[in-house]
Amino acid sequence: MKILILGGGGREHAMGKKLLEDDHSIHLYFYPGNGGTNKIGKNIENHYTVLDLGFFAKKNAIDITIVGSEFFLLEGIVDIFQNFGLKIVGPHYLASKLEGDRIFAKSFMEKYGIRTPKYKIFSCYEKAINFLKKNTNSIAIKTNGIAAGKGVILSHNQNDAIKALKNIMIKKKFGKSGNQIIIEEFLQGKESSIISLFNGKNIIPFLSAKDYKKIGENETGLNTGGMGSIVPNPYMTNSIWIDFKKNILEPTLKGLIMEKLTFFGFLYFGLMIAYNKVYLLEYNTRIGDPEAQTLFPLMKSNFLNIIQSYFQHKEISSIDWKKLCSCCVVLSSRGYPEKYESGKIIEGLNSLKEPFYIAGAKINQKKWITSSGRVLNIVGIGNTIQEARIKAYEKVKKIKFENLYFRKDIGL
Repeated sequence: MKILILGGGGREHAMGKKLLEDDHSIHLYFYPGNGGTNKIGKNIENHYTVLDLGFFAKKNAIDITIVGSEFFLLEGIVDIFQNFGLKIVGPHYLASKLEGDRIFAKSFMEKYGIRTPKYKIFSCYEKAINFLKKNTNSIAIKTNGIAAGKGVILSHNQNDAIKALKNIMIKKKFGKSGNQIIIEEFLQGKESSIISLFNGKNIIPFLSAKDYKKIGENETGLNTGGMGSIVPNPYMTNSIWIDFKKNILEPTLKGLIMEKLTFFGFLYFGLMIAYNKVYLLEYNTRIGDPEAQTLFPLMKSNFLNIIQSYFQHKEISSIDWKKLCSCCVVLSSRGYPEKYESGKIIEGLNSLKEPFYIAGAKINQKKWITSSGRVLNIVGIGNTIQEARIKAYEKVKKIKFENLYFRKDIGL
């Protein structure tokens, strides 16, 4: 069997490792991939458009394609592959707007009574400024487009809010993603990530995860693609799970079916737990990163069988998990998520015990070197979160490269 995984980070490396664990005979292809994925499969080295990828999959008899990165979804790759008669895991273009178009997603939430923070939409800078000058509360300013997961800025005073707005709408820090913005009420609480599998009829939640988005400890500084995660999330109590299913999952399922936004793929619920209730901050229409790196080591079920079941028209009723905890620490290049240097030699990687994943590194003249902002995902597994984080940080000590940076509070 041939499987193509689209993306080039730790999530795709983790997915590939899990698939190979389930079936050693499969042949993995990655686009664009990284140094880690090239060791377990074959990276496609040509520069391809989504249409080119369709021709590649057809020519090379790819059995199943799994989309990791949102970039491909927002380019309409699922529609293209389906028109080619190819099997692909992911949402069609309109459904992918639940992630790629925050205003579209907010309108969907409002229409189907899905609990979400109060918000206002602006496309005019002056009107947004006037609103901010009348507002003294903490707020979240969000670009309409996802801006590689970095288009959310929390402001706790007017000066910071006005500065953020200017960077987004005037200086175009996030490009056209900032042409329209959402100003949302700030909720003080605990975040939770619920990744789930959607088969067009049912939404099957994975274990809960807690993502650490900010670059600095104690959730300070700029938003990143994620600096670490833990599973399960200790704040997802039984009562919160019940609230989530009643006020978010079930109305989401109803809306997806009513709006004909059904697909086979992954649906990510970005949640905030506040005032003993759960609020939906955002959808992603893919597996989260680095949540995937924390979840796959705990997945007891055969992931390949789960994927195949849909295409074989078999029911997927549940997913089994190991009764363990995991902690993922992201090692990054200093300066990320803004300017950083690549090409630094990584020491200690060849002696590292599993699980760990390559996020942004490649092999050059038999040496591992950094090639991106987020470089490595180091994972610890234990009976408790505390045990898992101790094991993760023990492994972190073995890695060295110039300008290495990581948060020291993941799992605390």
